[in-house]
Amino acid sequence: MSQEMDWDQLDMNPRVIAAIRKANIKSMKEILNHSGADLQRLTQLSSMDVHYLLRAVSGVLRKNSVLTALQLFQDTDHRTSQRQKLSLGCPVLDNLLRGGIPLTGITEIAGESSAGKTQIGLQLCLSVQYPYKYGGLGSGAVYICTEDVFPNKRLQQLIEQQPRLRADVPHDVVQKIKFGNGIFVEHAADLDTFQDCVTKRIHVLLARGMVRLVIVDSIAALFRCEFGAKDSVLRAKYLQAFGAKLHSLSSKFRTPIICINQVTDTMDERGGAVQCSPGPTAKSIAPALGITWSNQLFMRLMTSRTSYLEEAIGGAPHHGRGVLRTLSVIFAPHLPQSLCYYTVNLEGVKGIKVETQT
Repeated sequence: MSQEMDWDQLDMNPRVIAAIRKANIKSMKEILNHSGADLQRLTQLSSMDVHYLLRAVSGVLRKNSVLTALQLFQDTDHRTSQRQKLSLGCPVLDNLLRGGIPLTGITEIAGESSAGKTQIGLQLCLSVQYPYKYGGLGSGAVYICTEDVFPNKRLQQLIEQQPRLRADVPHDVVQKIKFGNGIFVEHAADLDTFQDCVTKRIHVLLARGMVRLVIVDSIAALFRCEFGAKDSVLRAKYLQAFGAKLHSLSSKFRTPIICINQVTDTMDERGGAVQCSPGPTAKSIAPALGITWSNQLFMRLMTSRTSYLEEAIGGAPHHGRGVLRTLSVIFAPHLPQSLCYYTVNLEGVKGIKVETQT
């Protein structure tokens, strides 16, 4: 702000611009450091001209528009509303999370292989592109792959099924959204590449408003081969640094950060299994990366396959006899521990409403 200013970018009368240059004022900082009386004396402008000058300079420096106290109280502005959530594209799953994924903070989706973690991530990549009134954020998504090839074929299937899956959205709205163009895929197989991706490319996309969702699939893969058993302290420092950076991006741009994580077996001191998820599907597993990573999270969700069939809990006949999955809330400051059932089919991830659910 202290460097020489191009005054022509100010929306001001040329007479005022000429007076500023004649007074040898070279930066906005100089203007803000002077009182109104000093500016009148230096520029020979009227008090009204100085008033408009100060307002124009403030407008250039201010990045966000001002909100009134009434707007904040009513919580209606989508840029600041604490009630605004990112929909998962399914009313049952949204109901479990009281609206969807919070816009600020890191949300982890952990689970075993084939539990549906990536499917949920892909569905969020499409949901984020819908307008605010339909649970989206009206922008694109960044999907960072750390080990596997991006499932582009599956994404295309989901795009084709959007009119059927999102029956709550008018058909013309769905047709207008260019889903494939709104997803940016990045590959980061090591920590250095990941850091470069987050600090540079992702930051640029967020700053330009091209994306409002970041998905990392998976966060554990970045640390699996980089550190040995003796490097726990160094690994913890990296986890804290990456967590802080992701939190900073999320808070600055009000962007959900979704980290997909793997799970590991857990044992207590006696060698017995520890149940790490609530409900009848509890297993002796826990998300990878330990307590250091857990402390970086705002919300942790666990996905798992169950031994139940859809038909056994009253699933609709057209679902068929398939293995169910569960989505469990492990911890979140605004949610109780709870779970719901869901399936993954051609249309996408769909929750199953169960009357006897506890």
